[in-house]
Amino acid sequence: NEILPSGSALPLATSPEQQPYVFAAAFNTGDPDAIERVYEAGGVFVGSPGQPTTGADRREANARMAALGLPIEVKPRHVYVADDIALLIVDWTISGTASDGEEVDIQGTATDVARRGEDGIWRYVIDNPFGTATQKP
Repeated sequence: NEILPSGSALPLATSPEQQPYVFAAAFNTGDPDAIERVYEAGGVFVGSPGQPTTGADRREANARMAALGLPIEVKPRHVYVADDIALLIVDWTISGTASDGEEVDIQGTATDVARRGEDGIWRYVIDNPFGTATQKP
């Protein structure tokens, strides 16, 4: 297995176009702390349609996905920027055999909002990986 840098060694996004790739690099370390670095402190992660999470719940939701042990692949479709805010439309997939032996094929088109902080780094304000998918009853 390839050794990935620790989460604290991964560079963060200095342009909104980099944000999906920075997220993927953090996710692919499997380190929940690395993933947390790509969010603003109050950032929202929508782990399933209609279920926004923040803080420790956001960290746990991302940790569960990363625990599959499979890499995420991202393909940004559109990046729209207004001053320090960006809307990112990103196709993504996680597929393969998970660490528990189960076959996984998860995909979506994210609608994400990122903001440039005072430090010049872009972070997610809203990470909505399933985009316009409707909540299941």
